[in-house]
Amino acid sequence: MSLKKNILASYASQIYVTLIGILILPLYLKYMGAEAYGLVGFFTMLQAWFNLLDMGLTLTVARETARFRGGATDALSYRRLLRALQLIFFVIALLGGGAMFAFSGHIADGWLKVQTLPLAQVQLALQLMAVGVALRWMSGLYRGCISGSEALVWLGGFNAFVATLRFAGVLPVLIWVGHSPAVFFTYQLLVAVVELAGLAAKAFGLFPGVPQGRLPGWPPASLFAPIKPVLKFSLTIAFTSSVWVLVTQTDKLVLSKLLPLADYGYFTLAVLAASGVMVITGPVSGALLPRMARLQAEGDEVGLIKLYRNATQMVAVIAVPACLVLAFFAEQVLWVWTGDAAAAAQAAPVLRLYAIGNGFLALAAFPYYLQFAKGDLKLHLIGNAVFVLVLVPSLIWATWRYGVMGAGYTWLGSNAAFFLAWVPLVHRRLVKGLHVQWLMRDLGCVAAPSIAAVSLLSCVVTWPQDRFDILLIVGAISVFAVVAGAAGLEIVRLKLSSILVGRKTTEDLM
Repeated sequence: MSLKKNILASYASQIYVTLIGILILPLYLKYMGAEAYGLVGFFTMLQAWFNLLDMGLTLTVARETARFRGGATDALSYRRLLRALQLIFFVIALLGGGAMFAFSGHIADGWLKVQTLPLAQVQLALQLMAVGVALRWMSGLYRGCISGSEALVWLGGFNAFVATLRFAGVLPVLIWVGHSPAVFFTYQLLVAVVELAGLAAKAFGLFPGVPQGRLPGWPPASLFAPIKPVLKFSLTIAFTSSVWVLVTQTDKLVLSKLLPLADYGYFTLAVLAASGVMVITGPVSGALLPRMARLQAEGDEVGLIKLYRNATQMVAVIAVPACLVLAFFAEQVLWVWTGDAAAAAQAAPVLRLYAIGNGFLALAAFPYYLQFAKGDLKLHLIGNAVFVLVLVPSLIWATWRYGVMGAGYTWLGSNAAFFLAWVPLVHRRLVKGLHVQWLMRDLGCVAAPSIAAVSLLSCVVTWPQDRFDILLIVGAISVFAVVAGAAGLEIVRLKLSSILVGRKTTEDLM
């Protein structure tokens, strides 16, 4: 399968899976209610924290599968590694899911602030979550095998199929069977079974054959011996993954303890809406890594920096208007999205803070791409370690003291500080004289027109009552902000300059 098709399939699947989750969410809120939807947000948070147990193993599987296909290892060694990893994944899923299942009563009664839902029903929902999270996590092993085999077109299609079942398929169940949390999470558990079975079947079909009896069994020492050569790589990936989980999920964990479950549902709504900034910039940013790495390998420093700066402008054209529209018109966006005026009013203040914070996060990611291309992630590891050491205690304190707004201001402040303090340091260490040009010409020239346009429109626009009319206005403002930002692109500036110079030359000749 060609690289181009694999990339297109991966991004199409990623965008589809994310968007269907965002678009269907208001219907969950409608049929389940805010408190039951709070359990859905808690379920999403649990899945993210469960990934801490991965220890980089999923990416290790993908890497070792690719190495086997490239001839770097033989079939027997590869199958021995898979046998060991399968057992590790199973044991961790059993222990992690079992612990969540066992403590479901304590979580329902002592952690979550349930107001109207029966505690027995909440506990049952948590038990179903525990099994579902464990099964979904085990799917990571087989997903790694499939992606490492470059069967990404099949994987993208399967992911889209499962996402359709998970997000859209549950709606008829909620409408005609029942809208209790138990019904919802029973359905999600069944989808997790289908997902694991489908991925396992595909992965087993890709496993290379080995002579019978050659795979290791007991004692455990021989079973786990194949893990040792890949342990260092796994732990490096584990650190980066753990940092990301801590950065993005600490506030959600603390707030799940502090907030009434209904209010936690509104908070989840705001954070999901703010994630739209990352969704629309992620595919653009992700496509840069292989191209930048290739230019660095070819020794084309000029081409590398040119691509880096051009990509910054392209992402800024998308990310800056997105976070501005979500920040300035948070309540209107949420009203159009959910049709729930109470939810829109309650979630809007949080959305404003998280949207701007995500804008800083999207732009602050660029130095990582440069470090990745140059093959030196030392500064990335140091920066993330410092970021976590500052963010997590601040987030816990601010959330405990000030609730959702404390979490929002901490998220915004931490990402803004990282962008203003750490990004210039990385630029100075990697490419002398880059930062000022990157900040002023690549970001500033694009961001300033968008900021001016959205700020002006926020002062003059009059909002109608009809949701569709509001949607049209928000869409028009978004387009106008993108066009204003695009006017600051270097290619546009150069084109306008050449036109003006040509016109002036013509006038002089006349």
